Amino acid sequence: MPEFDARSKEFAALNAQVLDISVDSIISHIAWRQREVGAVKIPLCSDFYPHGEVTRKFDILREGAPVPGISERAAFIVDKAGKIAFARIYPIDQLPNVEELLYALRDLS
Repeated sequence: MPEFDARSKEFAALNAQVLDISVDSIISHIAWRQREVGAVKIPLCSDFYPHGEVTRKFDILREGAPVPGISERAAFIVDKAGKIAFARIYPIDQLPNVEELLYALRDLS
């Protein structure tokens, strides 16, 4: 998350807005910022209630083992027409590759 925040101007230069969404509550997001990642400027969105409504629509809500009810680690690029132009699910212990996403955005231009 801090890398996305630090490179937000690169995304903005490509007419893109980075945001984070998870099924965690807003209170959980606040605690995560305070204890783990520090102050970030990119929006942290909560898909807490109704639980997983957005992540379910993107088909990234885990229904089964090993941890049901959480969202997969994923990155999406939605084009100006509202169509998903890029989608990738990452292992839960791996952050999305910033360079890969910037490349995909440049390819849309």
